[in-house]
Amino acid sequence: MLRLALLTGAVVSVHLWLVNTQLPSRLGNGAADGAPRRMDVSFVRALAQAVPPVVAPRPQGRSTAASPAVARLPPALPASAPEAAVPLEPAPVADLSLPRAELEPLPALPGLPALPTAPAASAVVATSNVAFEWPPSTRLSYTLTGDFRGPVVGTATVEWLRAGSRYQVRMDVSAGLLFSRRVSSEGEVTPEGLQPRRYDEETKVVLRDARRLTVWLDGDRVRLANGTEVPRPAGVQDSASQFVQMTWLFTTRPELLERGRTVEMPLALPRRVEPWVYEVLETETLHTPAGPVQAVHVKPRREGKANELTAEMWVAPSLQYLPVRLLIRQDAQTFIDLLIERLPQQAEPGR
Repeated sequence: MLRLALLTGAVVSVHLWLVNTQLPSRLGNGAADGAPRRMDVSFVRALAQAVPPVVAPRPQGRSTAASPAVARLPPALPASAPEAAVPLEPAPVADLSLPRAELEPLPALPGLPALPTAPAASAVVATSNVAFEWPPSTRLSYTLTGDFRGPVVGTATVEWLRAGSRYQVRMDVSAGLLFSRRVSSEGEVTPEGLQPRRYDEETKVVLRDARRLTVWLDGDRVRLANGTEVPRPAGVQDSASQFVQMTWLFTTRPELLERGRTVEMPLALPRRVEPWVYEVLETETLHTPAGPVQAVHVKPRREGKANELTAEMWVAPSLQYLPVRLLIRQDAQTFIDLLIERLPQQAEPGR
């Protein structure tokens, strides 16, 4: 019994040492002042799956002045809606196999209705064109699995928050006592998408001080976490805002979700600004705790970029093109996998 306890203690100590000495170097260094305070929002209803409306093509050459538009939503479920089961045909389970970890299909959570399988993006038929309007404040909750010198589990949330023409995107990731990470983006909503002003990142690892980074995006310049200033490319996003910017792109230009297409987006990372290219891959049926969801796999093309954090996403046309799965990799053996665990929660329109 004593030998088992000593062995367990040794394994835990080695695991903590690996996290303590190696994970911080991948998640960033530096210091920043306090991040902006979170916008005060109440989430009151669940977003139901629905065929996305076809959005009228956006005008070309418009100014980048902030727009105070409020979202037009597909039907949503009130928080107190009765729980009625929806008949479903059996759907195949997507291949979610990953190096050194195998994800089993997750059963539906008790009390949640099953969801109808949404049509693929290319199969949506327009009945009328509507003007694009930004969605109200939304929260997505995920289960976390992954591997960092051993299996890790946890939770994550992504929040899209609106107040007039201002926005915040906040992402919180926690893997128990090992580490937690919070990233946030704040800026303006414009007719050309999001215009970030500030990006903050805070990482906490067991037995280490918190690491904080801030990137400022002012006018035509980007000030990186180390104080270096570089030119600001048109349409640049940060590590948090890119997910919502993709939602805007796919809503206003659904043809971009056709398999084989690519999307290029400049990203302001803590240490550099550079263009990223995302490849649109196949449509998959993901089995989630909230039921089956059809989603399109979008993956960054990063050949030769060893030990660089990359984020693949699976966006669901039936859920306002929101990411229902995120796979964040450092390398083939080090990753975290986020899978949506319940229907997205939203505020009332205009909030």
